[in-house]
Amino acid sequence: MYSIVIPCYKSSQTIQKVVELTIEQFNNMNIHDFEFILANDCSPDDGKTLSALKILAEKYQFVKVINLGKNMGQHNAIMACLNYASGDFIIGMDDDLQTDPSQLPLLIDKINEGYDLVYGYYQNKRESLFRRIGSRLNYTTVRMLIGKPKWIKTSSFWIIRKYVKDCIIKYRSSSVHLQCVFLRATDNIACVPIEHFERAIGQSTYTFKKLVKVYSSILSYSDILSRIMITMGTILTVLGFTFSLVFTIFLTSSNFECSHKLIFSYITFLFGIIQLSIGFLEKKIEYISEKTSDKPQYIVKETWNIEDGNSK
Repeated sequence: MYSIVIPCYKSSQTIQKVVELTIEQFNNMNIHDFEFILANDCSPDDGKTLSALKILAEKYQFVKVINLGKNMGQHNAIMACLNYASGDFIIGMDDDLQTDPSQLPLLIDKINEGYDLVYGYYQNKRESLFRRIGSRLNYTTVRMLIGKPKWIKTSSFWIIRKYVKDCIIKYRSSSVHLQCVFLRATDNIACVPIEHFERAIGQSTYTFKKLVKVYSSILSYSDILSRIMITMGTILTVLGFTFSLVFTIFLTSSNFECSHKLIFSYITFLFGIIQLSIGFLEKKIEYISEKTSDKPQYIVKETWNIEDGNSK
C-alpha cells in the first residue's frame, strides 16, 4: 500500500488536480491500493483550502484530511500526516503540481531496488535566478550544518519505507526538519533526477520569516556551534598553557623581561578553559532542551475519513 502525504497551504485551486492526477498515474501503473493524507496547515484563505479538502474526502473514502488548529509549517504538517499514514511506502509531494505525479514511477522503481529512502531532485529548476541562488545557499549551509553527504540531492518529492516512517514519528520535538530526521533514520539513500514543472498557480509561500524558522529548526539538529566553541576553547587552552610554560621558564632562568607576556598567557589559558566549558555546557543544554520541550509538534483540530475521536 502507498500513502501520499501532502501539506496544504493556500491550495484550494490546485489540490484536487494534484490528487486526481496522482490517482490516474497509479491506475496507469496498475496500483490500486493507496491513500492520501492531506493536512490543512491553517491556510489563511477564509476556509477555501479546507473546503476543497472536505470535498475530496467526501468524494474519495481513501482521502484522509487533517485540519490543523494552528499554522505549524510545512515540515510539522508533514509529520502530522505521517502519524496517520498506514502504507508500506510513504510518498511526500507538494500541493502546487511542481512535484508532478508523472514522475512517480521513477521514485517507485528506484526504491524497489532495495533503498529505504529515495529523493527526486531537479536537474533544471524552473525558477528565478534569485531563487536558484537561494536554493544553492540552502543546499550548502544545510550540508555543512547537519553533515549531509555531498552526493545526496533533495527536494520535497520523496518516498520512504514504513520502517523509516515508524522511526521518525517517534521524534516528538516541535522543531522539525525532515532532511535531518531522515538522515538519523537511514543511510540507505538514493536520488533520481526528475523534471521540475512550473507552479500551477501563485507563488512560493516561503517568506523570509519562514525561511529563518526553517534554519532555526536545522540548528536544533546541529552541534556545529558547540563544536566550534569546543575547538576554539581547546586551541586557546593549549596555546595559553604552552606560552605560559615557555615564558615561566624564561622568567626563572634569565633576566628576560616578559612578565606582561606571562600575564597575557595566563589570561589566554583561562579564557580557553572558559570557552571550552561553555562549549560543553551548550552541548548539554541542547540535549536537555530537546528531551524536555513540551511544545506540540502539531495541533489537530479535526479530521475526516480517519478513525479517531475528532473524525467527521
